[in-house]
Amino acid sequence: MKRSLIAAGAAAAALALGLAGCAGTGSSSPGSGTAGSTTLRVAVWNLQQTPEFGALFSAFEKANPSITIQPVDILAANYEDKITTMLAGGDTTDIITVKNLTDYAGYAQKKQLVDVADVVKSLPTTDIPATESYKTGSAYYAVPYRQDFSVLYYNKKMFADAGVADPENLTWDEFAADAAKLTTGDGADKVYGAYLHTWNSMVQGYAAAQQDKSYDKPDYSWMADQYKLTLGMQKAGTIMDWATANSQQVQYKDMFEKGKAAMVPMGTWLIAPLLADTKAGTTDVDWGIAPIPQLKSGTKITTMGGPTGFGINKNSKNTAAAEKFLTFAAGPEGAKAVAAVGIVPAYHSDEITKQYFGLDGMPSDALSKTAFDPDVIRPDGPTGTNAAAIGTILNQEHQLIMTGSSSVADATAEMASRVKSDVLHQ
Repeated sequence: MKRSLIAAGAAAAALALGLAGCAGTGSSSPGSGTAGSTTLRVAVWNLQQTPEFGALFSAFEKANPSITIQPVDILAANYEDKITTMLAGGDTTDIITVKNLTDYAGYAQKKQLVDVADVVKSLPTTDIPATESYKTGSAYYAVPYRQDFSVLYYNKKMFADAGVADPENLTWDEFAADAAKLTTGDGADKVYGAYLHTWNSMVQGYAAAQQDKSYDKPDYSWMADQYKLTLGMQKAGTIMDWATANSQQVQYKDMFEKGKAAMVPMGTWLIAPLLADTKAGTTDVDWGIAPIPQLKSGTKITTMGGPTGFGINKNSKNTAAAEKFLTFAAGPEGAKAVAAVGIVPAYHSDEITKQYFGLDGMPSDALSKTAFDPDVIRPDGPTGTNAAAIGTILNQEHQLIMTGSSSVADATAEMASRVKSDVLHQ
C-alpha cells in the first residue's frame, strides 16, 4: 500500500532566530557558550528566504533548551563551492545541509561526513523512505528531512476559461496538446500554455525516471522522444524558447504566479512560496496540482525528485549534539516543523498529510491529493561517485540541443562518447 505524504500547520514567513555563540569543543561534552550549553553551527543557504530552516531550528531549540543553533548562511548560488572549500580546508562547522544527491555523492566518496548509521537505526525508517537514498555500502552519511518531487502546477482559471478539462492523468502528448489550446496572445501579452524551466532535468530527468534508465551507462538514446516533444513545443511557441528563458534568467515562479504560463512542471518546493505569496497578496493565481504527465496512460504515476538532508562534518567537535539534531530533523517532530511552512518533509504519515492539506491556501481537491501521492519517485539526476562529472556533460549537451546547435541524435551520441571516455575511462 502506498503511504501518504506529510505535513502540518500553516505560515510561510521565516521565523526569527536568536543567533549566538560559536562552535563548541569536545565531541560529547558541551561546546562554548553558557555553562552546560552547546552551540551547533549549521551550514544553510539564503536563510531569510528559506523559512524551513528557521522553523526547524526554532522547534529544535524549544525541545532542546541546552543546545543553540547558529546558522552559517551562504548564498544559494555559491553553496556547493563554498561547502567544498570548507570541508577540504578542515572547517569545523558541525552540520552540513546536503542540497541534493549529486553533492552527497561527493561528500560520501571523500568521507567528509560522519557515518550516522546509528542515527538511522533509531529512526522510524519505514516512514522515511528517502533514508535509503543516502545508503552507501553499510554507511549513511546523511539523513533526510524533506523529500521533494515533481508535480504539474496548473492555473485553474485559465483552464476553465479555455474550456480545457483539468489535467488529470495526462500523457506528455496530451500535455503538449493542452498547452497549444491554452496559449494566447503574442509579444509582451503572450501567455504560454506551459513553461519548462531551463534545467536539463526538465527533459532528461523525466525521461530517465519514467523509463527507469541509469545515467552511468553511456547510452542516452532513450532521451530522444522527450527532446522531440520539448523541441516541438518550443517550435510551436507553446512554451518559451530555451535561449530566451536562459538569457533573461526567467523565474518559473514568476511565470506561474503572474499568469504567464498555464502549466508548470516543477518540484513540490514551489508550494511554500505560492502559499506565502498568496497570503502576502502578491499573487492571486487560482492554482492546483496534478500528477506529472506520463509516457503512457493507465500506468503508475512515476515522477522524479530527491531528498534534502543533514550530515555531520567529520571535523565537528559536537557530534553527540549534532546526532541529536539529525534525529529530531528527520523524525516526526522535525516533519511537523517544516511542514508548518509548506515544505514536504521526508517523514510520512497519514496525519501529517491531512494537516498539510489544511494549510491556508493549499488546494484540497482530489486531483491535488492524487498528485501528492505518486507511486514511484526516482532521482532527478545522476547519483553515485561520478554524478557531478556526468551531470556536467549532460547539461552541456542539453544546452546545445535546446539552442539548435546540435541535433538530438548527435548530442546524445556525444553524451555517450564523453561519459564513456572522460568519466568511465572505457
